[in-house]
Amino acid sequence: MAENRPIDLSTPSAARMYDWLLGGNYNYEADRLACEELLQHAPTTKELARNNRWFLERVVRTLAAEHGIKQFIDFGSGLPTANNVHHVAQKIHNDARVVYIDNDPIVMAHGRSILDENDRTAIIQTDMTEPETVFEHEDFSRLIDLTKPTAALFISVLHCVKDEDDPAGIVRRVARKLKPGSFIVVCQLVSDDPDLRREVTDLMLTQTQGHWGRVRERHEVKRFFDGLQVVEPPGLVDVTDWRPNSDLQQHQRSIEWTDYGGLAEIPQQPTP
Repeated sequence: MAENRPIDLSTPSAARMYDWLLGGNYNYEADRLACEELLQHAPTTKELARNNRWFLERVVRTLAAEHGIKQFIDFGSGLPTANNVHHVAQKIHNDARVVYIDNDPIVMAHGRSILDENDRTAIIQTDMTEPETVFEHEDFSRLIDLTKPTAALFISVLHCVKDEDDPAGIVRRVARKLKPGSFIVVCQLVSDDPDLRREVTDLMLTQTQGHWGRVRERHEVKRFFDGLQVVEPPGLVDVTDWRPNSDLQQHQRSIEWTDYGGLAEIPQQPTP
């Protein structure tokens, strides 16, 4: 069963912390205090959050405009902010459809507003470690036709998944459901510094009361793309360098850790 977590404003959540880092309003004192402690370990984390959001906008625009994708599944969508997936996609294809997935109750409470905007979006409360429950949901069936090319997004979210829940396996399970010619987007937090990986992982595990996975290394993220055809250029990179809109964005980069990943296509004969 997917975990329906109760609302606990005294425990920080990764989604609300991300919202605070972006300058949002859907966060509470516990989230702000956790972010302040996180910034002591990684002072450029606000830059990292901004670069991650810009990457989401660019990759969705690329999928819609260059590859004609009109169906999107956003795993671990987080709190609604400016330029959500459907905002970007529907500027290019008015009939684009988006299903958002999250299990954070605050995300669900605020995300319901998405449904008021148009009938081509839905938000489903379930855990991304159980992707089969997504594909079985009535809102998913209403919006997404798996006989057509689809994009599945895992943007800055798999570091919230524990090793025992097999994040690479989650990506493979989703890829097997999608038609060849569909796409997978993956990026997650990485660092070359073993001390920072350990310190931030321990901090987030403690602050979120276990709702966190691990800061990983780049070679581990590369394995998430096994069986997929990574789209070149630019391949797998710090997402700040993934088809940037301007040099200005590239200058505002994080130092201590980065979001690493890219875009990949599901081939005609995917690897088992």
